[in-house]
Amino acid sequence: MSQKSIILFVTLFVLIVAGMFIYANLKNSELKNKNEETVEVVEEQVVPYPDITRIDAKHYFIDGKHTLVGEVNFPTPCDLLESEAVVMESFPEQVRVDFNVINNSDSCVQVATAQRFKVEATASSEATFSATFMGRDVTLNLIPAAEGETPEEFELFIKG
Repeated sequence: MSQKSIILFVTLFVLIVAGMFIYANLKNSELKNKNEETVEVVEEQVVPYPDITRIDAKHYFIDGKHTLVGEVNFPTPCDLLESEAVVMESFPEQVRVDFNVINNSDSCVQVATAQRFKVEATASSEATFSATFMGRDVTLNLIPAAEGETPEEFELFIKG
């Protein structure tokens, strides 16, 4: 074997070994980035108030206006319920009721407390309703009001 062949063989061998190390380093850093992303995703999936999956409301339809009234139970009296109706343009209209919780206290006594809500939306009588609670979809159970009842007389007696 000539000296040129030996030099060429050694050079190729060194390049192949260097390429393997570079490839392994790139894959290692890629794996670290993927693990960091996975940890971030797990942290984002913390759900506030996980036990609230259904909201019951009494539904009134008077003079073209839908009124929903009801209660949501919270673990503390410091949790304040905020609600808003969003009417989407379609026919029949789709009404989404967004519920959010405001709690600015650092510490609060743990006493189950019901927070009442009243939401109004102007839509046709064929409108459909859905709800979100803290950004996630929840079941909205609408109970039709008896004839002659008004939202001001609302009393909630829902069992099971």
